[in-house]
Amino acid sequence: MKTSVIGYPRIGALRELKFACEKYFKGNVTESELFHTAKHIRCTQWTQQRENGLDFIPSNDFSLYDNVLDTAVLFNIIPDRYKALGLSALDTYFAMARGYQGDKGDVKALAMKKWFNTNYHYIVPEADDGTELKLTGTKPFDEFREALELGIQTKPVITGAFTLLKLVRFTGTKTEKDFIAQTAEAYAKILEQFAALGAEWVQFDEPYLVFDLSADDIALFQELYRTILERKSGVKVLLQTYFGDIRDCYREAVSLPFDGIGMDFLEGKQSLSLVLQNGFPQDKALFAGVVNGKNIWKNQYSKTVTVVEELKKQCSQVVLSTSCSLLHVPYTLKNETALDEKYTKHFAFAEEKLSELSELKAILDSNLPCQTEEYAENAALFAEKRDSVDKKVQEKVNEIQPSDFFRLPEFSQREKIQKEKYHLPILPTTTIGSFPQTAEVKANRRKWKDGAISDEDYIKKTQEQIAECVAFQESIGLDVLVHGEFERNDMVEYFGENLSGYLFTEKAWVQSYGTRCVKPPVIWGDVGRKKPMTVAWSVYAQSLTKKPMKGMLTGPVTILNWSFPREDISLKESAYQIALAIREETLDLEKNGINIIQIDEAALREKLPLRKSDWYSEYLDWAIPAFRLVHSGVKPQTQIHTHMCYSEFTDIIPAIENMDADVITFEASRSDLQILQSLHKNHFKTQVGPGVYDIHSPRIPSVAEMKDSLHKMLKIVSKEKLWVNPDCGLKTRGVLETKPSLKNLVEAAKEVRNENI
Repeated sequence: MKTSVIGYPRIGALRELKFACEKYFKGNVTESELFHTAKHIRCTQWTQQRENGLDFIPSNDFSLYDNVLDTAVLFNIIPDRYKALGLSALDTYFAMARGYQGDKGDVKALAMKKWFNTNYHYIVPEADDGTELKLTGTKPFDEFREALELGIQTKPVITGAFTLLKLVRFTGTKTEKDFIAQTAEAYAKILEQFAALGAEWVQFDEPYLVFDLSADDIALFQELYRTILERKSGVKVLLQTYFGDIRDCYREAVSLPFDGIGMDFLEGKQSLSLVLQNGFPQDKALFAGVVNGKNIWKNQYSKTVTVVEELKKQCSQVVLSTSCSLLHVPYTLKNETALDEKYTKHFAFAEEKLSELSELKAILDSNLPCQTEEYAENAALFAEKRDSVDKKVQEKVNEIQPSDFFRLPEFSQREKIQKEKYHLPILPTTTIGSFPQTAEVKANRRKWKDGAISDEDYIKKTQEQIAECVAFQESIGLDVLVHGEFERNDMVEYFGENLSGYLFTEKAWVQSYGTRCVKPPVIWGDVGRKKPMTVAWSVYAQSLTKKPMKGMLTGPVTILNWSFPREDISLKESAYQIALAIREETLDLEKNGINIIQIDEAALREKLPLRKSDWYSEYLDWAIPAFRLVHSGVKPQTQIHTHMCYSEFTDIIPAIENMDADVITFEASRSDLQILQSLHKNHFKTQVGPGVYDIHSPRIPSVAEMKDSLHKMLKIVSKEKLWVNPDCGLKTRGVLETKPSLKNLVEAAKEVRNENI
């Protein structure tokens, strides 16, 4: 029995890469110093994996920003507008990821989307008719050699040819079919170069194979790999899939001359039956994804051993592996000193999952697996009764009535009532909620949590920050204001801290995109509201202005999706528990005079099953009702907003409309407003605010640029339905970028408004 992981976290156990990159962006460290930090992280992780006895250690799973972007650069998929800047290779790379605005030009970043059903965001490669897809980069080979210098033979990881072509955005007349020959040739050269370097295995990641595939998709996959695998040159090739099963192409995959097939036996509902019913080639290794790469709970060895023993009946060689890359879990429990051991003994972060693989290997290599010490200890842990039940919460869920999911009167009547109440101009301006989290804001919150300042001093200082934020918004003429969210560390963690049933880590950071990291809270037990969470801050902010002040809440689906969820109850039950808690907060805001309330569902699309046949039966049939449960009890004049970002929404527009919000804001700036066509096609009735500029880039958009976006929007959305806003919250941006950007936004709205009166 051997062990493998698909990929490993790369930001550093204490976010060393994040801080090094951000210093580089500010000019505080050199390129050489940044590369030194990156190399130290890689070497540390390779050594750690070797010390844990891992047999297949990945390389090229590291990235300074994003692996898909790395693959695009590797194969020369670099749009001309970035090459024309004349920057260094590294700065061109970062310009594609973050945009560039300086003495050499002004370009937006490439589009960014969610990575399948995770909270990780990837950069969307962009190819036009002049793109020549060819192997030009050296990163995978450089990192392979780097590991060899440590005496470590690694398994290089590359985004697969099929997945790459399916993720590329083609901006010209050419399609994926026009790039088949170039792509196959480039990937064949990858294998030839690794053969020359002495690589034993190369892993091609093909997660796109777990989607619903058409006959053309399967033909494309086969055509690519028939050509690529003809030139293996002695290197063994692993086809690695994850996030689901490959039911549509299982026979085709196992019939191709791969040396190993990696399958997900956790999210892949049919993976086990595919192997048992169809058999598995004896000349191939099955890399079995049995250790969860997306959640932090310990592996239940009894279940895993049962699955693997079944697989061994069909397969000559089974390699124990993670279900997906460990990119989606924190580094190590070693940095968690505050949580009681009664909790942490149930957790396994990335480093602990290496230990689980090692223990499972020992168990399965034993003649009597169920009698090993490791197996017995694990069984005893899972036999323990956890303190996770709150009867009051469960009673509230049981008392939910069908009428609780419906708001009256219907949308068109509410829309009329709200227009008469607020008297907002056409193209009303607002922001998504948060304002920059400056060093001063963070220091104030940290001192309070550390007990260095009193509650009174903390509240006073936070109110000063809110007052300054409100005054700025009034000064530039925004129509609907926000309080800035200076009391919040994170849009999910903050609410979790004020809800029962949650646990919190100290340093369990997970990469969301680039240098953005989040620290997902852990749902340990039943979730309920202990006290009002946002009311006092919103009421104070409203007292400073006569303009409408938005109350800012995070929706139940996003709170659930951006937490590490329980595995002992259904996601539906957890979502309804959270929804009832946020409903209480919504009604409290309304009772205290906050009549515009934004309930963010940024992560709605995130856990949507990858196969359309499962959309409603497994997700939308409870996710949409959970959101409706939050706001169904408010008065007609209370205007409910929601926000969604960085996902493919075009195919679930009817479900989004069924959320029955009054205003929905979308990320749209990086995707060239593509969602607007879908809204129009589906006769979307809800008022919308497609983002007019990208807040994930340090660029300051001009008035003309935003006016151009508004003109495009008005060709599809009526002026009575259109709101003007950035595409996401502003907490990650600096004040020097935020203030001029918002001033330009307001000015653009005024000028376009005057054109349309």
